[in-house]
Amino acid sequence: MASLSPEQIIEGQRQDWNRVAGGWEKWDRFFDEQMAFLNHRLVGDARLRAGLRVLDLGSGTGYPALLTAQAVGVSGSVIGIDLADQMLEAATRKAALLKLSNVTFRTGDVTILPFEPASFDAVITRFCLMFLPEIPKAVAEIARVLKQDTWVAAAVWSAPDKNPYLKIPIDIIKQFMELPPPDPSAPGIFRLAKPGELAAMLQQAGFADISDEEFLGDVRFPSADHYVSSLLDIAAPIQNLWAGLSSTQQKEAKQRIIEAAEQYRKGSIVALPIAVRMVTARKPT
Repeated sequence: MASLSPEQIIEGQRQDWNRVAGGWEKWDRFFDEQMAFLNHRLVGDARLRAGLRVLDLGSGTGYPALLTAQAVGVSGSVIGIDLADQMLEAATRKAALLKLSNVTFRTGDVTILPFEPASFDAVITRFCLMFLPEIPKAVAEIARVLKQDTWVAAAVWSAPDKNPYLKIPIDIIKQFMELPPPDPSAPGIFRLAKPGELAAMLQQAGFADISDEEFLGDVRFPSADHYVSSLLDIAAPIQNLWAGLSSTQQKEAKQRIIEAAEQYRKGSIVALPIAVRMVTARKPT
């Protein structure tokens, strides 16, 4: 079978993430609260402060762009870009509810940024870069739009074994269908999990003071059933695999995922570990 072009991959992803936009909005408050520590880490790594103009790549339903808008204040501004217009519609509604007038959202491909060179004081991105078919191209665009002596801060998923939150459903689905081994160079959840991989791309693009750190945390659910429901509502890659199961298989798979997740119960909650690679770099003068 012929491999897909970057344009075909991007279009498929646009459709996937638009499909789950309603799920993201449904679980919005929960994940905003659960991922607050990660959003704040990105704000810190990017050295954000009042008055800066910031670009957020892969904004989805608005985080960390909305937190960034609060960090830079009314004297600063934030632009969020994402493929999925329906995700950005949710982000725009949230900005209005928060009365944030300094953040705007645009639909677009982050590998072709529609901005002038040296037009931003910082770039942040959360769980976006690993899905891109041409990551070095996106990194080069980040370098182009950043001013000198400013920072990019990126969060991507680390190794599968350190991410039960994501690995459990994939392992269970494999019990019902044969999945080809992942292509290490193809877009996917764990595409940039290898230590130093994104850092090397940033170095190649001319960045300095590069940091690549594994950041550990967990996502906490009131029940394992809550965990499964949320994942099937928001995780487009897992949702695509789930669609390949029969209704009987889905019922059995759900039960097995619940049983596996229960191994991470801590009292009244289920705390599923995550590991994120936090990669930061400075565009030199």
